[in-house]
Amino acid sequence: MPIIYHITTLPEWDNAQGNGAYEASSLKEEGFIHCAQKSQVQGVLERYFSGKENLVKLTIDTDKLTSNLVYDWSPSTQDTFPHIYGALNVDAVISIEQLN
Repeated sequence: MPIIYHITTLPEWDNAQGNGAYEASSLKEEGFIHCAQKSQVQGVLERYFSGKENLVKLTIDTDKLTSNLVYDWSPSTQDTFPHIYGALNVDAVISIEQLN
């Protein structure tokens, strides 16, 4: 069971649960949902979520994804990140951790 993570807000996640799927704004803007491997989560939090409140970390079982998962190179961080090309089906999320 390969695991990846996604950071979002609790209201966005609550909304997704009502819809059955989660669509981050990046899906419309960039064509995918940004995710991270365990070792990348802290850096993502520091770079993109500093000062933001009501955050949750979604733990995603990649075997349950119904959308394509691609590991793409990020030139800005010189690392490869997991991206979900499509909506995140809520049943692929196996746990939610409140971050602040």
